[in-house]
Amino acid sequence: MKIALIGATGFVGTQILKEASSRGHVVTALVRNVDKVEKRDGIKAVEADALNTADLAAKLKGNDIVISAYNPGWDNPDIKAVHIAGSKSITEATKQAGIKRLIVVGGAGSLRAPDGSQFVDGAAFPAEYKEGALGARQALEDLRSETALDWTFVSPPFTLVPGERTGKYRQGKDEPVFGADGKSTISTSDLAVAILDEAEKPAHAHERFTVGY
Repeated sequence: MKIALIGATGFVGTQILKEASSRGHVVTALVRNVDKVEKRDGIKAVEADALNTADLAAKLKGNDIVISAYNPGWDNPDIKAVHIAGSKSITEATKQAGIKRLIVVGGAGSLRAPDGSQFVDGAAFPAEYKEGALGARQALEDLRSETALDWTFVSPPFTLVPGERTGKYRQGKDEPVFGADGKSTISTSDLAVAILDEAEKPAHAHERFTVGY
């Protein structure tokens, strides 16, 4: 499979790149700084700006699927607005490139609590992540009105940490997946496994899913 991976040097993107490469896929890594992309057979690093729709579309062409791990950066003072704009640009560029399949890695804030509310709206939600989470939530809402693409939105669990690849995970949809210990967690390596599993065998077209141990 030919995969265009946006944000391939980020916290999640690096693991998606590693997992995709290990499965023998050909990956175009679209990043701000090509020098940060690990040199491997089957990986081509391309400089790209998610906000430049026309240029991005040209660089996406020829791929079978787009996986977006886009994040403007948690230190960006306008992270909400930029996240929304970048997400819209990526969706439009994917369509312009003639690619039907788009997987977007979003946030956990829009997952639902037992009372039906979204965690990002709760008083206990960490203030330092709120604007980014609101941007990711709007990106999901924008996708939900998208009919031209076979899109999937992936929400990680509340705790996402570096860790070993076990290849094991459980899936949910709009509610967090909690383990026997009561925690909602997964390693970035196993999140990447879940994302590549979805890329290879689509099971969540036009919907969001989440994972956890």
